[in-house]
Amino acid sequence: MIFRTEQFVGARGIKLVGDVGGAPSAPSVLLLHGGGQTRHSWAGAMRNLTSHGYHVINLDARGHGDSEWAPDGDYSFDALAGDLECVMATLPSKPALVGASMGGATALYLVGSRPQTEAAVLILVDIVPRINELGGAKIRAFMNSHVDGFASLAEAADAVHAYNPHRARSVNADGLMKNLRRRVDGRLYWHWDPRVIKGPDGIEPPFELEQLTRAADTVRIPTLLVRGLRSDIVTDEGVADLRSRIPHIEVLDVPGAGHMVAGDRNDAFNQGVFEFLQRQIPM
Repeated sequence: MIFRTEQFVGARGIKLVGDVGGAPSAPSVLLLHGGGQTRHSWAGAMRNLTSHGYHVINLDARGHGDSEWAPDGDYSFDALAGDLECVMATLPSKPALVGASMGGATALYLVGSRPQTEAAVLILVDIVPRINELGGAKIRAFMNSHVDGFASLAEAADAVHAYNPHRARSVNADGLMKNLRRRVDGRLYWHWDPRVIKGPDGIEPPFELEQLTRAADTVRIPTLLVRGLRSDIVTDEGVADLRSRIPHIEVLDVPGAGHMVAGDRNDAFNQGVFEFLQRQIPM
C-alpha cells in the first residue's frame, strides 16, 4: 500500500508533515501520536484504516518526527490544538480524531474547549484526565533520560526494553531508527525537541488536570476510550472519572496491552477502532 507524504501549515505558520492515504472524498481519520513518538507508531493502524476505505492523515506533531520544531518553544495544548484546527480546515468533512497519550489529550482539549470545532468522533487511546501519577512520572523520567543520546541502535533498544519490559524486544532496527537521528557527533538522539517535556503545560503525563477535566465536561460527540488493561497510566478510577464527565463514552479494554496499546495489541486495537468508526462514520 502506497502512502504519500505531505506538508501542512499549522498554527502561526509552523510546518507539519504527515502521511496521507485513501480517497479525500472518503470519511477522514486523523491519527495523533504520543509525546516522544512519531507518526510511524501508527503504521499498522493506518494500513488497516485505509484498506477499509477511510481517508487517513497520520500526522507528526510539532517538535516531533519530520515536523518543524516550534521556534518559540510553544508546545502547549493550545498550540497543538491550533495545529489540528489548521489541518482539519483542509478537509471536506468532519474527521475522526484518534489520539494516543499526548495526541489524545490534545484532541480532548480541542473538542472540549472549542465547541465549534468540526470533529465527528473522538477516540482516546489510553489517556484520561486523571491518570495514575506513578505511571506519569515513569513516562516523564524516560523522556528526560538519555539526553546525551546513544552510542548505538542496540543501546537505544536496551533503553526501550527497560522502560517497557513486558513487550517482546523488537528486532526491527528500521522501525526504531524512525524515532532517532544521528547527529554530527555520531551519536543517536530521539527525534523530538527536548523543550516538549519542559513546557509549563505538560503535554505528556502528568497533564494540567484542570484544562482537561474542564474540556471533558463539554464533549458531546461520539467518544471511545481504548484502554490497555496492563496500562500504568489509566486506572479504574480514571475511567470512572471520565465516564462521569462524558456519560455517553464507550470503553474498549484491550487485554495484554500496556500504555502503548496499538503497539502491544495492534490486531485488537484495529478491530475495536474500526468497528466504532463503522458505527459513527460508516463508509
